[in-house]
Amino acid sequence: MDRAIYDRMAEIDAEHWWFAARRRIVAALIPRQAPLGPGARILEVGAGTGSNLAMLQGLGQVDAIEPDEAARALASQRGGFAVGGGMLPDGVALQDGRYDLIVLLDVLEHIERDRASLRVLRTKLAPGGRLVLTVPAAPWLWSAHDVKHHHKRRYTRQSLLDTLFDGGFEVRHISHFNTLLYPVVAAARILGRITRREQEDDAMPARGVNALLEHIFAAERYWVTRAALPFGVSLLAVAEPAAG
Repeated sequence: MDRAIYDRMAEIDAEHWWFAARRRIVAALIPRQAPLGPGARILEVGAGTGSNLAMLQGLGQVDAIEPDEAARALASQRGGFAVGGGMLPDGVALQDGRYDLIVLLDVLEHIERDRASLRVLRTKLAPGGRLVLTVPAAPWLWSAHDVKHHHKRRYTRQSLLDTLFDGGFEVRHISHFNTLLYPVVAAARILGRITRREQEDDAMPARGVNALLEHIFAAERYWVTRAALPFGVSLLAVAEPAAG
């Protein structure tokens, strides 16, 4: 992503409703769908500016990688450890069989060779280890936001299943999420196309509006950790290496 995107993330990702609610959903998803034992080893791939590290550190011992140098420095400061560099699939130095959990939160859509990258990450999981990821959904929602953030694609449920299968994974749980706000997002995207004036998705709302949006979005953690929602702005999945 461009330098300005990382700088903007660093300004808002601690409090912005989307980041905050996604953390709450993932924090509820992992214990239910990818439970961890004492001393579990966790890897976050594409840590960005490090806004998820504190949440993950509450679940186990965390390593992280991030290709952008400035974002990596901030993530290291936030996490209290040296975040590694490198680009998937061929440019990362990670120990095989080390991790009980690998997490990619809105990262896979940035990677050109998503299937090859998943095949690499599969080898880094310890026996019984699992992968948790989130990606943007609904290709028809493609907008200037996706272009600005250097997304390669938005996924459908089936295309994400196919990608994980080709990457050597078997899916244990998959669901859309950001479903309650889907009509609002869809209406905004349609209006933006009609008027040719798309609003900034990462604008920080007023405090009260931000709190309300976080509350609505985060409420989905009671559903998406147990069952599958049929549509939404995003997708989440929990997968494990396929047998053989």
